[in-house]
Amino acid sequence: MNSLIIAYYKNLPALELIFNALCVQSNTNFEVIVAEDAQDNETVDFISKWQAKKMFIIKHVSQADQGFRKTKILNAAVKVSSQDYLIFLDGDCIPHRHFIEAHTKAQVKGYALFGRRVMLSKNKTAELLSERKLALPNFIELKLAKAKKTKYSFYLPFIKQERDEGIWGCNWSISKSELLAIDGFDENYVHAGIGEDVDIEWRLKQNGIKLLSIRFGAIVYHLHHKENYDELAVKKGYAILSAKKKNKKFNDEERTEHFTKEFKDKKS
Repeated sequence: MNSLIIAYYKNLPALELIFNALCVQSNTNFEVIVAEDAQDNETVDFISKWQAKKMFIIKHVSQADQGFRKTKILNAAVKVSSQDYLIFLDGDCIPHRHFIEAHTKAQVKGYALFGRRVMLSKNKTAELLSERKLALPNFIELKLAKAKKTKYSFYLPFIKQERDEGIWGCNWSISKSELLAIDGFDENYVHAGIGEDVDIEWRLKQNGIKLLSIRFGAIVYHLHHKENYDELAVKKGYAILSAKKKNKKFNDEERTEHFTKEFKDKKS
């Protein structure tokens, strides 16, 4: 069984589409953890209603809205996960019906898996959100709707490639033990674009983890929206990463001991 962790921030229409997509997954062996980088009462009510439906297990972790703290809330979600394999999805990405299956079948010890995303147009996004129904477009419809990265809409799960880089925080997976071995996510990143993927990829590789692309199996459809970070934010993130690389410090032994102990205490 897997734990699907959804990084979420104030977008209930998108979350509803995601939940609808999860209801029709070909592999139903998963729990869902909504990792909310805010504390919104509407989100609590929404999740409570879905929990009552009992379509799948739903957990919810949240924290005060104090700027971008995605890595912190992701760590909180990992802590409450009950499964040994973790799949990460962003709250603006709708999963293909074989999304869970693709990540499940491709699991290999010592590897992190990653997929890509089809970039929906502004009009197609507005259409999906207004109808509030799951009707994901096919390749021709995507082209007509002026979507980008449409090649990633082809479901070809037999295509798997070992790559040197490629993790995007919106669509990837790893075993819990291998994520804990590098102390989870680095909470020093308080800007989008680095900490939840570039940094985590570098640290995993430093610890011997290899990367496997399953981008034609693990498909997601990214809803159009304005960028939530700018060039300056990215530069700040890379500055933190550069300092870590210079010092060759990919792990914090003191925090790792504490982080891992919390999991052991929960299991005992």
